[in-house]
Amino acid sequence: MTLKLSFYKADKQDAEPLTSLINSAYRGEASRAGWTTEADLLDGRRTDVDGVLKLIAEDDSMFIVCKADSELQGSIHLRNTEDGVHIGMFAVNPALQGCGIGKALLQAAELAAQKTWSANRFVMVVISCRHELIAFYERRGYHYTGVNKAFPLNPSVWTPKVSDLALVILEKTLLF
Repeated sequence: MTLKLSFYKADKQDAEPLTSLINSAYRGEASRAGWTTEADLLDGRRTDVDGVLKLIAEDDSMFIVCKADSELQGSIHLRNTEDGVHIGMFAVNPALQGCGIGKALLQAAELAAQKTWSANRFVMVVISCRHELIAFYERRGYHYTGVNKAFPLNPSVWTPKVSDLALVILEKTLLF
């Protein structure tokens, strides 16, 4: 399948479709169509419209959006901090996962961070039991830092289905 991909920085008009995409890629039955689902690990939402709007409005924060054939199919959140650009809420339409959108989107996001913030260090957290997802990031040049974090509690948005969820920190440094 050949898709014509385009990438751009999200604005507030994108908040509702972004929220729907992110939640469909992570949670619920719709997420099971893809391989990045957390449906067996967590109940609830990944985010809400207010949270996405807040991130869009922040100075050191942006969402890079991917459209395939003019339809929203992916997004990734970037936050510039002192220790690098943090990557989060990386989502691809579950029905199109495995078609190369994620690879292209991650590359476009890294490029946007380089252009916007002169970034060369990228950091992300991944649920430790998501071995296939960690392997995907390793193939893109990310590596395990040896640092683990407790999984955050947010019962108003999500509830763990399994005990002892933890996060691992991955990072990538680009050489210029």
